[in-house]
Amino acid sequence: MENKTRCTWCGTDPLYVKYHDEEWGVPVRDDRKLFEFLILETFQAGLSWITILRKRENFRRAFDRFDYKKVAKYGDDKIAQLMDDAGIIRNGLKIKAAITNARAFMEVQKEFGSFTEYIWAFTGGQPIVNRYKNQKDLPATTALSDAISKDLKKRGFKFVGSTVVYAHMQATGMVDDHINECWKKTQSA
Repeated sequence: MENKTRCTWCGTDPLYVKYHDEEWGVPVRDDRKLFEFLILETFQAGLSWITILRKRENFRRAFDRFDYKKVAKYGDDKIAQLMDDAGIIRNGLKIKAAITNARAFMEVQKEFGSFTEYIWAFTGGQPIVNRYKNQKDLPATTALSDAISKDLKKRGFKFVGSTVVYAHMQATGMVDDHINECWKKTQSA
């Protein structure tokens, strides 16, 4: 691991560092990848992100590589199978929310042409680049994440509170919250 200045939240765990360096804050404009992050963020609610990262491959396997068309069709048998899968977070409400969210996701696609078009419209299609000196200055929610959360809920999405939405915005590059001294910030500045 090179000696680079990074956001402090990723620490030194190689999986966390790789995620920070290669994914966090990088704009995502692919519907399937946006769905993956949405599902992972909903399962993360109340848990640490590293817990989800460590189970990410299990989630990919269990949720048909985040094929929202398949997830939307899950019934009781698949829910029972997921509840028995020790490789993922076995929370029945979150599993059912993933199915509900897949269906709502496809409704958004019908209305806007893609989920990408819908979600990125909230930022005018461009990442919001924040300038924070310290990790402690980063907000957990913003007025924009509040508005997106409210709109998603109105559209039938579950487990999409403002904190989950803001984490999704950070993960998918809708906002760039790398601290000023982080090599990722200086690289994109």
